[in-house]
Amino acid sequence: MSGEEVGEAVSLLETVESQTQDVTKLVDHLHQKVMEGGYSTSKGISFLELKYQLLLSYLIDLTYITLQKSQGSSIQGDPAVERLVEIRTVLEKMRPIDKKLKYQVDKVVRTAASGGTDSSDPLRYRANPDNLINKLEDVSESESEGEEKKSKLYQPPKLTAMHYEGDETEQDRDQKILERAKKRALSTSMLRELREELNEGPTEIRETTSAQRSRAEKKLRERTEYEEENFMRFSVSKKDKNEMKKVAGFSSLNNLTHFDDISALTEGRTPQAGSSKKRKQSGKGKKGKKGFKKKRKH
Repeated sequence: MSGEEVGEAVSLLETVESQTQDVTKLVDHLHQKVMEGGYSTSKGISFLELKYQLLLSYLIDLTYITLQKSQGSSIQGDPAVERLVEIRTVLEKMRPIDKKLKYQVDKVVRTAASGGTDSSDPLRYRANPDNLINKLEDVSESESEGEEKKSKLYQPPKLTAMHYEGDETEQDRDQKILERAKKRALSTSMLRELREELNEGPTEIRETTSAQRSRAEKKLRERTEYEEENFMRFSVSKKDKNEMKKVAGFSSLNNLTHFDDISALTEGRTPQAGSSKKRKQSGKGKKGKKGFKKKRKH
């Protein structure tokens, strides 16, 4: 070490020593006040008490590790290191809870310090749920239900469900909303059709399998297998008929290459054998009917 570094180290040690003496005096004074009953902690917040106990244990172990390193001792396998890691993990897990309780804790501290509610607090004008309960009914039913309540099991109070946002900022939430909107826009059918229209490549016609079609085909296949195995028929309802029509409509693309029906080429006329004979027979029938016409009387 150079002379400058030695001088800086000596000055830092002197600063640490003076600050340690100040902290020791402050802690002794607080300890004496607590022992004399000057600070009542019986009605405090248990969450904060746990947090401060963990911080105190963390500082004690950290001071011990610093002492060991300053003496040149090895800290490998020292249980203080494991305790430091464990306490640090617990404190990190408590950070979201501490963030949610910050407003309520600050409000309680302000109320305890000032002796009343702040006039600028907007929650002063909130609705009081106790006023929504009819107290007359509670008084009349309290005597009759007194014995029943004793025999009932304990039911813990229900907490209001709240969405956990964690350490997420408003900018991150806006960015996620924008990304979801972009994904929805890219997956719309209008944009897909526009992309296919502007595409210069050949148009590919294919049959897509949707989840609805897969479920309908699976249900129809299971029904058919059950009927064939048990030699029985199920009655088909209107709902099942509609589903079968949908399945038939889904699979209509497979029949485009079948040329059994050429009515589109013959403009709706299907050539059949013996059609001329039918026309002759129908013509004879019409002539026979003419003989039954009544003659007009003059």
